[in-house]
Amino acid sequence: MNDVTIDVRHVTRVEGHGNIAINVQDGEITRLELAIVESPRFFESFLRGRMYYEVPHITCRICGICSVGHTTASVKAVEAALGITPSEQTVLLRKLILYGEELQSHFLHLYFLAVPDFLGVGSVIPLARTNPDVVKRALRMKKLANDICGAVGGRHIHPIAIHVGGITHLPRDEELAGLKRRLEECRTDLAETVGLFATLKPPDLHRDTEYVALKDPGGEYAFYDGDIVSTRDPAPTPVARYRERVIESVVRHSAAKHCRSPQSETYAVGALARFNNNHEQLHPRAKEAARALGLQAPCDNPFHNNTAQLVESVHCVEASIELIDELLRRGLRPEPLVKPQRYGELGAGAAEVPRGVLFHEFGIDRQGRVESANLIIPTGQNLANIEADMRAMVPKLLQSDLSKGEMKLQLEMLVRAYDPCISCATHLLDIEWQGERS
Repeated sequence: MNDVTIDVRHVTRVEGHGNIAINVQDGEITRLELAIVESPRFFESFLRGRMYYEVPHITCRICGICSVGHTTASVKAVEAALGITPSEQTVLLRKLILYGEELQSHFLHLYFLAVPDFLGVGSVIPLARTNPDVVKRALRMKKLANDICGAVGGRHIHPIAIHVGGITHLPRDEELAGLKRRLEECRTDLAETVGLFATLKPPDLHRDTEYVALKDPGGEYAFYDGDIVSTRDPAPTPVARYRERVIESVVRHSAAKHCRSPQSETYAVGALARFNNNHEQLHPRAKEAARALGLQAPCDNPFHNNTAQLVESVHCVEASIELIDELLRRGLRPEPLVKPQRYGELGAGAAEVPRGVLFHEFGIDRQGRVESANLIIPTGQNLANIEADMRAMVPKLLQSDLSKGEMKLQLEMLVRAYDPCISCATHLLDIEWQGERS
């Protein structure tokens, strides 16, 4: 087996830049690090002293792709601290915009980041020439998802209508009816997408992994609400006690914290984690898509996170149609924001965003100002698990007949399979191999 050094610079994520360093000597991995080297962004620090009603409009700026999720987790955490119970109409609209964000992100990742790997091109741009129908389909689906978020949130990203205690902007009935029609038309695009992905063969990598997600006791496939469960500990834990399930630690090679659970040194969150824990709660059409794609629970191949995202996309389209029907049946009406019932308490909130379960926790003082904040981001929860998957994958690559370029692609695909939160880059990895293999 060759001695190999893998040097990856600037893995671009929502937290900033990171490096991957892997050294293999005499067939043994002597170093394997996924290092986040960007300076901390200090959201938890500069939230302190801000009024409670400012929190969701600040935290949504953490990420342009998951801005709805950060808004949702933050309003739920603040409402828990202030004793606020939002109206049924507010919850339904929050669920709809969250479905829209799941679709926004999943379509973006599947078509613009994942598909090029399987079709042998470096980006989606060449596909616009060789497969224009595929790219037009992707853009059409992405625009629909954007418009769902815009109709509820007031704009496509960084929603301005989602507030602590309620919603200040209501979509018009004709907007909702138009979205429903387009969602029904999207079924054709989704069927073609399922057909495309059914022909793509992901790399074969299996590692015994703990998968953590929310589970809704009411029977919904959990995005908006639920208790914390995992494939190794299915007993539900309320979000208020999330620290019992998520243990943060500082590692020398990363400015981002790593996470472990009481059962495992690493765990995974995201679409595959949700599928493994909640597949029985999927919409029947989503279950059909899973069967067509060959996805079965339990699944421990991280590359099938892409597959799970597609299955979830089918679910979110169907759930959105049903939700719009419910909203139109009820009729939307303006409601005042629910006022705080208490001050001086701590509150935690969680939501399943595209990349996994997101936790926000805020302490609100008696003047309504934030005195403490803790945010646990899905990509941060996955970092240690990505390292563990790489540690399992590298020996297999070195024992294979793959060229350096092919091994490079496999490692890039592994990291991309987790859909790490990338806000401003199209190339995730730039790997330089040093060794004898050609």
